[in-house]
Amino acid sequence: MTSDTTTGPDLPTDDGARRSRDTAARLDEEILGGPRRYTLSDLVQGTGLSQEFIENYWRWLGLPVTHPTEAWFTDADMEALRDIGDLVDAERLDEQAQMTLIRSLGHTTDRLALWQVEALVEHLSRRDGLDDVSARLAALDRVPALADRLSGQLEHAWRRQLAALTGRLATEFGGARRGAQGAADDELPLPRAVGFADIVSFTKRTAGLGSQELSEFVQLFESRARDVITEAGGRVVKTIGDAVLFVADDVTTGAEVALGLAAPHATEPEIPVRVGFVWGRVLSRFGDVFGSDVNLASRITELAEPATVLVDPHTASLLASTSRYALTAQPPREVQGIGEITPVRLQRAYTGT
Repeated sequence: MTSDTTTGPDLPTDDGARRSRDTAARLDEEILGGPRRYTLSDLVQGTGLSQEFIENYWRWLGLPVTHPTEAWFTDADMEALRDIGDLVDAERLDEQAQMTLIRSLGHTTDRLALWQVEALVEHLSRRDGLDDVSARLAALDRVPALADRLSGQLEHAWRRQLAALTGRLATEFGGARRGAQGAADDELPLPRAVGFADIVSFTKRTAGLGSQELSEFVQLFESRARDVITEAGGRVVKTIGDAVLFVADDVTTGAEVALGLAAPHATEPEIPVRVGFVWGRVLSRFGDVFGSDVNLASRITELAEPATVLVDPHTASLLASTSRYALTAQPPREVQGIGEITPVRLQRAYTGT
């Protein structure tokens, strides 16, 4: 008979489990800036907020209250809840707005924390020649010392992004009168160039790659795409595995982004992509964009050959007003969910010498 206390390679000894708990507790207090001293009832009493609101807050952050009677909360938690309560009252935020604002924080910081820790693990593995487990243990020792600097960089980057966003909105809508009619009732509100860049034969190209090689391949594609998009004046909406979704505020910027993404890179390994974009209208919510034109851009991208850019006829007609582009109609194609479309290939016009 096997004893319940039997250990194996995957089961830590009591001493090992105790060391793991001690390490977790030490990291927890260093990162959070103090011990967990308050229960859920303490938060209710100390903030004047309802238990329902506090539980919603943590659930929307992605950190639900699973042990309401345990001392799980810190002084910083207490202060953060007071701040969000004051914001809700001052702006008279309804529950939908509360949920959206708080979930935006939880979703973004969850991904950000994971991304940054994984970057540190990869760095330590490369620099010191460590295996994955050793690199993760080394990263644990470094994270508390980096937390303050990374949080400062986060606030700085967020303020710069917020200033860039409000600047764009002020330029686009600043001259409009309050209450002025914008898009028609059946139209989505924002006119945008929206497009995708998709790695050609991603599965085939990455088959057999180890974790380090796959990470480097994906990181090269994403960093290259982000550089091209931002330098051309567009914005990355999100990356989706082997593809990136971008937007731009005018059709020619969208064309420059698309052509830049499709062009081969002069000094780095080739990652052939196909690109499609359209000029249309979108709904911007949750850090993403939605609408039939987003779907159209995705479908057109699927039709493109490697290292080429396709647009729809409407977008082609807008680009035809400038001599910098060459536009070539392709054979009509039947696209599921959309019907027949005639994609148009976009290229830079040959100017000669």
